Amino acid sequence: MLVKPQRKHGPKAEMNVVPYIDVMLVLLVIFMVTAPMLTQGVKIELPKVASEALATDSRQQILTLSVKAEGGYYWNLGGELDTHHQTDSAVDLEQMRAKVAQVVAERSDTQVYIRADEHADYGRVVAAMAALQQGGVSNLGLVTEAPQ
Repeated sequence: MLVKPQRKHGPKAEMNVVPYIDVMLVLLVIFMVTAPMLTQGVKIELPKVASEALATDSRQQILTLSVKAEGGYYWNLGGELDTHHQTDSAVDLEQMRAKVAQVVAERSDTQVYIRADEHADYGRVVAAMAALQQGGVSNLGLVTEAPQ
């Protein structure tokens, strides 16, 4: 008579999830490492309280850059924030970056303020901020008008 050998362990109908957990943890680490690299932006320092005027150093050179709605740039260079006069202008972004970088290279303490037309494209203003940053501007302010 033949006796069928008995197995210690019978067949299991369970799914082994350990490899899936390993894959999930590897993907989690990959996303954690790459996520900070995906964020891009323009670093600017905005005032904490918008209702008070910022104190300026009278010895500091101030460049007020204005962005037109149709895309041109013009600026005034002087000892105070001036939005009505024009020292120089540029037709495109690259020309503006080169001229402003030259001004900032001459005096590293130059404070740059940006004011944009109400109807200017937001992308155009951000592109100007990025070009200024590439041109060596490290301290940047935004100019607005008080509501009437």
